[in-house]
Amino acid sequence: MKSTIKIVAAALLVFASLFSCQDQDDVDLTKEENLEVQDFIWKGLNQYYLWQKDVPNLADNRFTNQNELNKFLANFDDPFDLFDALRVAPNIDRFSWMVDDYTVLEQSFQGIVTSNGMEFGLSYKPNSNSEIFGYVKYVVPNSNAATKNVQRGMLFYGVNGTQLTVNNYQSLLNLENYTLNLADLTNATIVPNGKTIILSNSVLAENPILIQKVIESGNHKIGYLMYNGFYPDYDAELNTVFGNFKAAGVTDFVLDLRYNGGGSVQTATRLATMISGQTKDKVFAKEEWNAKIMEYFNSEDPEMLKNYFVDVVNGNPVNSLSLSKVYILTTASTASASELVINGLKPYMTVVQIGDVTTGKNVGSVTLYDSPTFLKENVNPSHKYAMQPIVLKIVNAEDEGDYFNGISPDFSLKENLNNLGILGDVNEPLLSSAISKITGTGKVASQSFYTFKRFSDTKAMFNRNQMYIEKAPEGLLRALQQ
Repeated sequence: MKSTIKIVAAALLVFASLFSCQDQDDVDLTKEENLEVQDFIWKGLNQYYLWQKDVPNLADNRFTNQNELNKFLANFDDPFDLFDALRVAPNIDRFSWMVDDYTVLEQSFQGIVTSNGMEFGLSYKPNSNSEIFGYVKYVVPNSNAATKNVQRGMLFYGVNGTQLTVNNYQSLLNLENYTLNLADLTNATIVPNGKTIILSNSVLAENPILIQKVIESGNHKIGYLMYNGFYPDYDAELNTVFGNFKAAGVTDFVLDLRYNGGGSVQTATRLATMISGQTKDKVFAKEEWNAKIMEYFNSEDPEMLKNYFVDVVNGNPVNSLSLSKVYILTTASTASASELVINGLKPYMTVVQIGDVTTGKNVGSVTLYDSPTFLKENVNPSHKYAMQPIVLKIVNAEDEGDYFNGISPDFSLKENLNNLGILGDVNEPLLSSAISKITGTGKVASQSFYTFKRFSDTKAMFNRNQMYIEKAPEGLLRALQQ
């Protein structure tokens, strides 16, 4: 993909602000303004939606004139209802979404969200299909949760004294301030322990580079990076980290993506270059859009469908380790641009995946604004609605990318709530297993513990499992307006 296509961070998205600060009921539109929003939604999806041909109401010949389209749009009082009605089945399109405040959306793409800093997972309680509990995965530094001594591995069953369920968890965990009710794990049972923690949201910028270190074991110098989001604002710092790894003489590398919900494709491309050292004439990934957009690309500029490895990051040379093998740690929360890195590296090096099956998001989106070209320039000033529809599928250089059900690990090992371990510690189960494979001193730990059925997690809850491009090429945008 050429430089006009720039990816920004998904994966990923807002912790609480996207829902609490932009409640749909707070957006009051006149009848005329509502029709403008509806018209923008239909026309944007008609042009860009990956599954446009599979939605009869999005067909190019569905309406013979604007009046007919307006009559159809008038059937929907709420823009979100129209957006959902124009999507394919949820089991096919799991990731398209829309917001009523694109300012919040844009901030979140850079890792700026309203959050208390507690990143958590949610699982079903044993023998229940409705009650759930949470566990802390990690805590964002300098957040409210960090000041309250929230620790990895803490369990919670409720908020404000109310048991979490599949029906109330969104509203309870979206509160600006709440009391977290803690629990213990006893014989595979979640037992309330009477302890509580009061948490409050604030505007928070998360640095995705959580842990970076060099682990020496025998004649191996193992670089370890826990990376939690593909946020472009941190690309220069990421390049510096790899410069430090290179200066330290790293011989092996472990990339921890277990909690990375995705983000910028451009950042993913840069990270893949830092690991592999591939040159800018090699294809990292290819895009597949809907039929009419593919026709444009294939006739006008097929190269626009290709995303090449890079040689510079923000004007500076890429610091590459030029390795032939990489070890990547994953969980069911590993999604989008994280999966792109795994899949995109496979044609060029040995990728050893340790952990759990990933989310399975092999599609990407783009922000569409209500403007003549769907860019932010000349945006409609009467509202701030924007769409983030799925517009493309991404495959690697060998056209492989069918991982809708996730990418399976080479060595399966789920995280154990009885022993999550300390992130970055050589004895933490997943990292320990990677070190053992690298040094040949052991094997991946056996999985002989009780596992809880996964329900969701922070990033999946708040639309941060993303992989998207900043904008479609302007030539395409303008050509489609003609």
